[in-house]
Amino acid sequence: MSDEPGSVPTGAEPDPQNPGWYSWGDFPPGSFAAQTGRLLFKPEGEGQARARMFPTEAHLNMGGSIHGGAVMSFIDMALFAGGRCAGMAEGHYVTLDCAVHFIARGRSDVPLEAIVRLVGQTKGGHVFLSGHCEQDGQPTHSFTGTLKRVTRANGPSR
Repeated sequence: MSDEPGSVPTGAEPDPQNPGWYSWGDFPPGSFAAQTGRLLFKPEGEGQARARMFPTEAHLNMGGSIHGGAVMSFIDMALFAGGRCAGMAEGHYVTLDCAVHFIARGRSDVPLEAIVRLVGQTKGGHVFLSGHCEQDGQPTHSFTGTLKRVTRANGPSR
């Protein structure tokens, strides 16, 4: 994978069921990421990308809206996939912060999309992103996030 702006993340493949979109396929069963469901993403031009999830009844809170935890998990994943598609340098990153504002109730059975914008990145590995989520073209959430590139992978405690 190159470090050219607008590259898709390492391991991403065109999604056969969604032309023009990429995915990592299905996440390992039982993993936290699998709870979000299939994650799609695509570059949209200089400094911007889009990520998509498919909310189901399993993502709803007791009031019938997409649970805030499900939304925030999706946004966190969208920062990584969308950030890379928007031009973030390749590497391993961790989330430093993520702020989410809830604008409207999210619904199940309607794709939830995150439009991710790369605000900037530093030589030290900090990446600043912002964006919003929408369903049927209407905003549902806005967000900002900061990622940090790490050079040492976490390993098991010994």
